[in-house]
Amino acid sequence: MGEHMLVENLLSTWWIVAAAFLAPLLALATRRKIPDVVWLLLLLGMLIGPFGLQLAEQTEAVGFLRELGMGFLFLLAGLEINTGQMRGRQGRAAALTWVICLALGIGAGLLVTQGQTHVAIVFAIASTSTALGTLLPILKDSGAAGSPLGGATMLHGALGELGPIVAMSLLLSTRGTLGAALVLVGFAAAAVVVVLVPHRLFTRIPLLGRAMAVGANTTMQTTLRFTVLILLTLMLLTAVLELDVALGAFAAGMLLSAVLSGMAPEHGHTLVHKVEVIGFSFLIPVFFVTSGMGIDLGSVVAQWPMLLGFVVAILVVRGLPVFLREQLTETHSGLGTVRERLALGLYASTGLPIIVAVTQIAVPSELIDPTVASVMVTGGAITVLVCPMLAQIVEKGRPTAPSYDGA
Repeated sequence: MGEHMLVENLLSTWWIVAAAFLAPLLALATRRKIPDVVWLLLLLGMLIGPFGLQLAEQTEAVGFLRELGMGFLFLLAGLEINTGQMRGRQGRAAALTWVICLALGIGAGLLVTQGQTHVAIVFAIASTSTALGTLLPILKDSGAAGSPLGGATMLHGALGELGPIVAMSLLLSTRGTLGAALVLVGFAAAAVVVVLVPHRLFTRIPLLGRAMAVGANTTMQTTLRFTVLILLTLMLLTAVLELDVALGAFAAGMLLSAVLSGMAPEHGHTLVHKVEVIGFSFLIPVFFVTSGMGIDLGSVVAQWPMLLGFVVAILVVRGLPVFLREQLTETHSGLGTVRERLALGLYASTGLPIIVAVTQIAVPSELIDPTVASVMVTGGAITVLVCPMLAQIVEKGRPTAPSYDGA
C-alpha cells in the first residue's frame, strides 16, 4: 500500500513538474504574448487534470505542495511591499480606492445573486483583487518599474492583495465578523512578536548576528532558512486559528520586508532572489498547475456568458474606480496623463491568485459550486492575459511582450 501511494504521488508530481517545465518554453515560443501563468493554469493544468487527459490528480502529498506553493507566492508578494509608501498620502488614497471597490463589488454581487450576502462577498473579494506578483516582472520588463505608473501599480497591487486577504478572514469566517476581527488582531500581534523577537536577538547578541551574516551566502543559507521558518510558523498559526494560510504567508513577507528595509536593503534584494528561485522553480508552478487541474473546461465554455460577465465585472468594479479616482481626485500618484491613469486602471484589474484562494474557501463551504469557481478562475487568468497587454498599448501606443515570474 505504501509503495503504491508513493508511485501515485510521484507520478502526479512528475506530470505537474513536466507541465511547469513546458510552460515557460511555450511562453517564449509565443513571444510571451501568452504569459507563463496562463500556460500553467488554463492550458497545461487543465490538459493533465481529471477533466482533461487524467494524467495527474491532487493526492494528499500534491495538495500539501500546493499549499506551500501558495505560501511562497504570497510571501514574495509581501516581500515586495513598501510599507512606508503604504502609510503615506498616496497609500491612504489607494486604500480608500480599494474600500470603494469592495463596496461596489458587494453591491454588484448582491444584485447578481439576488441578496445572497456571503456569495456577494465572495464575488466582491474576487473582483477587487490585483495580482502584485504577476505585475512586477511585467513592469520590470517594460522599464516602467521605476516610473510613477510603476510605483502606483505596485501600491494598488499591494492593497489589492492585502485587502482581499483580510476581507476573506473577516467576512467569510464561521466565527462572525466580531469574533474574526478579534482573532485577526491576535494574529497580527503574534506575527509581530514572531518576527521582531528573533530580530532583536540577532541585533543585540553579536554572536548570533555574526552567525546569521556569515552563513547567509554559504551552504548554510541562514537568512533563507530563517525566512522559511517564519513563513511556516505564520502559516501554521493561521491554520490553527482557522484563518486563511495566505494571510500568514503575506504577513511573513510584509514583516520581513519592513525589518530588512530598516536594516540592510541590499540583503532584502538578495533574499527575494533566493525565495524566487525556490518558489518559481517548483512550488509556485505546482500551485498554478493544480489550480488549472480543477477547471472543468466544458462547463466553463457552456457558461461563457457568465465568464464574460465576470471579466467585465472586474474591469468595472476594480479598474474603473481606480481610473476615476486618479482622474477626478488628488491621489499623489504623480500620473500626469489620461493614458497613464487608464493604464493604471487596467493593471489594477489584473487578478488571479486571490481569485484562486477565495474559490478554494467558497467551494468547500458550499457558497458557490465548482462550475462557478472554474469560471471565476478562468476569468482571472483572462485578465492576466489581456489587461497588462492593453495597459501597455494604452500607455505607449504599442504592446511590450509581457512575461510572468510571479503571481
